[in-house]
Amino acid sequence: MQYHLRTASDADVPVLHALIRRSIHGLGTGDYTPAQIEAALTGAFGVDTALIRDGTYFVIEGAGGEIAACGGWSHRRTLFGSDNRAGRDEGSLDPATEPAKIRAFFVDPAHARRGLGRMLLERSEADARRAGFRALELMATLPGQRLYREYGFVAMGEVDHPLPGGLTIRFVPMRKEIGGADVPPRGA
Repeated sequence: MQYHLRTASDADVPVLHALIRRSIHGLGTGDYTPAQIEAALTGAFGVDTALIRDGTYFVIEGAGGEIAACGGWSHRRTLFGSDNRAGRDEGSLDPATEPAKIRAFFVDPAHARRGLGRMLLERSEADARRAGFRALELMATLPGQRLYREYGFVAMGEVDHPLPGGLTIRFVPMRKEIGGADVPPRGA
């Protein structure tokens, strides 16, 4: 199947909400309970429209035009979470001293394991590098950390993020050094 990566738009938001729900229900059930998944969908997982406004969030469409995956990067301080997550910080990062954030990667289970996450990571890393960032960081889900580790990210421990209803969900903070703007992308 052929895929096409493009910048996400506001018109994609309703479809992205449904994709994120399908993704975490289909790909996260081996690592999280149904109760954790539902609670995380109230803020920890979801659409961050600041990324769309910034033009740093992407979707991958299948041959039929359906959105098969989404993800991006950010020059803002917020590390993870949707528009509904408390504690967001829209302040800008200093590319010379702070890492860009890799954000909100979700793949439709029907399109999993076809290189879509890697396609999103390569685009995000290249764009962040062009913006002058020398490192990337992210907050990985347990199933997502496998992809990030293969792509050169290093885990920095684990955290249990509080969720509504007294639940928690385990995430893995990860980081990758990418060099400066003058460093060519991988494979170039």
